[in-house]
Amino acid sequence: MSNVKEDRHVEGDWWTEPIPPNVQFGDGFYCETAQIFRHLRNKDSGAVVIGKHVSCYAGCSFSVGVHGRCTIGDFTLLNGALIMAEDKIDIGSHCLISWNVGIADSDFHPLDPAQRLIDSQALAPFFKDRPPRPKLKTAPVTIKDNVWIGMNATILKGVTIGENSVVAAGSVVTKSVPPNTVVAGNPAVAVKTFPN
Repeated sequence: MSNVKEDRHVEGDWWTEPIPPNVQFGDGFYCETAQIFRHLRNKDSGAVVIGKHVSCYAGCSFSVGVHGRCTIGDFTLLNGALIMAEDKIDIGSHCLISWNVGIADSDFHPLDPAQRLIDSQALAPFFKDRPPRPKLKTAPVTIKDNVWIGMNATILKGVTIGENSVVAAGSVVTKSVPPNTVVAGNPAVAVKTFPN
């Protein structure tokens, strides 16, 4: 059972569009509004694959690029998370991801100042001579099973968060986190470990 109807519209949704056909989801999927997929630019089948009994609340947003992919395991809750996948983001099962959490597998803009000038022109919708965007540097993000990410945390490109770990609220995770570890701060550092 799910609150998504056969035609892929969400029951009682204010957003008039259905969940895109290339979003796959398992039994028991709860979605407050299909608008969370409005920035899904990848048109390939399985661009977003969501497991069973996953909950996606209204503050969530899947910003998935033309070649980006995202997978989410069973019984994971996303309560206002922003998923920005230009390459690949994998989220495990039984994860809790809180309000205003940002997970990004790219810098999304070049670091080089000259390239940023080109990028700003490429992103201007009504600029007549829009150049192509400079190539973005990407690195996959993996969040293993049973991870809790507190509100306002940021997970950056190339990071793996080990199973059973916790990311404290407001943390900025720039390096991978071992299993059974609590990290906090900017940049996030280990503050506690759980016994195996």
